Amino acid sequence: MRPREPLQFYSEPIPGVDCSELLGTLIVIEGPDAVGRTSQIARLHGWLEQEGHAVLHTGMARSALAGKGIQQAKQGNTLGPLTMTLFYTTDFADRLENEIIPALRAGFVVLTDRYIFSIMARAMARGEDRRWIERVAGFALAPHAVFYLRTRVEDLVTRVVVGRGAFDYWESGMDMRLGLDKYESFVRYQSRILQALDRMVKSYGFTVVDASRPPDQIFTELKRHIAVLMGGRTRAAAGRRRD
Repeated sequence: MRPREPLQFYSEPIPGVDCSELLGTLIVIEGPDAVGRTSQIARLHGWLEQEGHAVLHTGMARSALAGKGIQQAKQGNTLGPLTMTLFYTTDFADRLENEIIPALRAGFVVLTDRYIFSIMARAMARGEDRRWIERVAGFALAPHAVFYLRTRVEDLVTRVVVGRGAFDYWESGMDMRLGLDKYESFVRYQSRILQALDRMVKSYGFTVVDASRPPDQIFTELKRHIAVLMGGRTRAAAGRRRD
């Protein structure tokens, strides 16, 4: 993919979509497993609604087309790397066309728990070619902002042990058998995910947020960044109306 202005397609556009009609704001929260994305998005959702914004919250494996199928396939631990990548890309495509784009047309703020970047990072962590997955994902819209919650793998391990008490099969990359047990495999797999996301920071304009801090501090920083983003867009829109 090449850098794009917000709400422009990275490469191949979806037929019938006029980007000039997309009036909303697309905000992505990225990061590895167990970093705290979901809880931060829940808080941001409530805050933005209190500020008077209409908000759509979406995330991976939630599409009507592929979400249930992904969950069923993961229960059997039978997904191969290529099948997994294409399954998640199908899920994303369905949500983009049927949820995200309609919401942007209506002027909503769209908060998404991960985006095409996590699909790319997972594919790269499993040895897929970056140029191939970028071409596959080229129908994605460029977001207004991507906030990358980044922390050390050691912090992720602590959060899993304290918060969940057990390591997930897929979050540990056990389909690749990177270690003798889930702990060892989790450390190696999440290290690969972090490395892949780190390589995207500059090329895709990620804003890196230190996620090793307490959740309240992370939330405060995210609110500050988003307030600036929303304020700038509001002033720009007001200027266009005066013209």
